[in-house]
Amino acid sequence: MQRGSRVRRMVLAATAALLAVALAGCASSASDTGLPPQQPGGFSSDVTARLKAAVTDAIAQSGGSAAIVGVWAPWAGSWTAAIGTTTRGGSIPVTPSMTFRIGQLTTPMTCTVLLELVDAGTVQLDDPVSEWLPGLVGVGGVTLRELCQNTSGIGDYASQLRGEFLANPTRYWPPLELASDGIATTRTGTPGQRYAPSQTNTVLVGMALQNAANRNWQQLYDSYLFSRLGMSASTLRDNSVLTVPGAHPAGYAAALDAAGAPVCDQVHEIRALSPSMGWTSAGVVSSVPDLKAFVQALVSGSLLSSRSADAQNKTVGAGSSWLGYGLGVQAVGPLRGGAAAIPGYLSAMYADPSSGLTIVAAVNNSTPGAGFARALAQRLASIVSKVPAVQKGAKAVASLPWSEDQVVAAMKAAAPCPTTPAK
Repeated sequence: MQRGSRVRRMVLAATAALLAVALAGCASSASDTGLPPQQPGGFSSDVTARLKAAVTDAIAQSGGSAAIVGVWAPWAGSWTAAIGTTTRGGSIPVTPSMTFRIGQLTTPMTCTVLLELVDAGTVQLDDPVSEWLPGLVGVGGVTLRELCQNTSGIGDYASQLRGEFLANPTRYWPPLELASDGIATTRTGTPGQRYAPSQTNTVLVGMALQNAANRNWQQLYDSYLFSRLGMSASTLRDNSVLTVPGAHPAGYAAALDAAGAPVCDQVHEIRALSPSMGWTSAGVVSSVPDLKAFVQALVSGSLLSSRSADAQNKTVGAGSSWLGYGLGVQAVGPLRGGAAAIPGYLSAMYADPSSGLTIVAAVNNSTPGAGFARALAQRLASIVSKVPAVQKGAKAVASLPWSEDQVVAAMKAAAPCPTTPAK
């Protein structure tokens, strides 16, 4: 990169930092999503019972002790619940405001910050990664857009290191080490060729933007997301802080055998975990109320210019005909958001930009994997999608390309270590 261009970018980065300070005082405008207004009150007792049964099933199937869930259907009502206890066999109930590790739900946060920095002129979406990470081998021809779209072709460090993460949960993992491990794995394609999920991509975004903005990620998340949206429970902890802050359910995960399969009679509590193993791809701690605020801002584009919001929502195929992937955002039928698994916790957040239907859920055993959390969100969406509108003309969710029976079967198939029912 030429000297003049680098100086210009440095000036823009400094301007963006000042802009972020100003934006921190604008939480009310950023949180004005323009989604349909929420109908006050809850659902009928029948619907509530079905939602509770779905969550209770998920707790038992996952092998956890608790779930924290929120369902908001603007045309019909809402339901929030904290079911179960903070520990397996314990007696302390969980509460709706408790925090948990959100794993890869960090990724849409990171990619939203990227787009905000694009809006500020600090970077361009199609900047080569090598422009901001000069000298890093293995990223030639890859752009920032392709990293957030998961079309870079770079392999996934997380799938390679899953066993090591469980065996060494408190170890510090430098971002460059994670990125290098991912770059060294077999390529999934050439840049831009096809979708292939990889946490390496978002770690590289983190490294690049830290250089471009000259700020650390605690500052970037707080300035561009948490302060703007009033997400007071959300944080990327310092690498020396290994526990979940505040009141929280314990997290659990089954040990893995040599082949990577779960050992169901060896379920461990994950007390301490280094945020460094996920960093900008999976390192944030949050809560159900905070994730509701974020996913609604995400699907409405309220944090971004219309151009950047359109770029984030433009998807590539990601499996079946009703699955797609934007810039850090998974599309599941009409819903947008994501699902995550990190040692100890599963979580999901989805919202429909048309009807405003919003689902946020967390379960405290990560053994079944992120697909289980997504299926739980789909089951909850299936239940409330059929609830009639309270007010005539209110917009309800469009038809969903799955049935409740289908996702119930998927959850059962994805749960290798369910809790044995009490006799």
